[in-house]
Amino acid sequence: MSRSSEVDRHRALGLLQAGLPISEVSLRMNLKKTRIFRVRQRLHETDTVSDRPRSGRPRCTTQRQDRDLVRNHMNNRFLSASASSPHTRERNNQRISAKTVRRRLSTSGLRARRPYIGPILTQRLRHQRTLWAQEHAAWDRIQWRSVVFSDEPQFCIDHADGHVHVWRRSGERLKDTKQIALGNATGGVEHL
Repeated sequence: MSRSSEVDRHRALGLLQAGLPISEVSLRMNLKKTRIFRVRQRLHETDTVSDRPRSGRPRCTTQRQDRDLVRNHMNNRFLSASASSPHTRERNNQRISAKTVRRRLSTSGLRARRPYIGPILTQRLRHQRTLWAQEHAAWDRIQWRSVVFSDEPQFCIDHADGHVHVWRRSGERLKDTKQIALGNATGGVEHL
């Protein structure tokens, strides 16, 4: 269940101070009775209805370091989290883990995805493909038997096939495909 806002808490307290019972305030505000009771109890104990501080481990990176990580991965989208983690240090000068890098990138909306591998279709290539399809539209089975299609997938059973990942946001699958295809410093897959 989501938390009630501080405005709702003050409104509930105002209704209680106006003399309404908890059940009536609960109906009017569409909140559970226990929530309203706890808000009133917190006001009596702490003189405030604000959230109490929560425990939890403090962040090991600063906001500036987080922005630097995102910027580095946006400039080189094929950079792995494990490759960038040794270059970022915590506040106490220890290196951060690759998992922390992935969390920071995920918070900013970046996800590690398999790169798009396929033709970069320009207007000229689309036109040529359309012409080819129109020329071969009337072919029969006998003519198609002499054609060999060589786009079968490759399977690696006994070793890693060297797949790389690209960091991108949702909807960026084909964005700037030409720019990334022209040159990638890592020498890996060339298409986004």
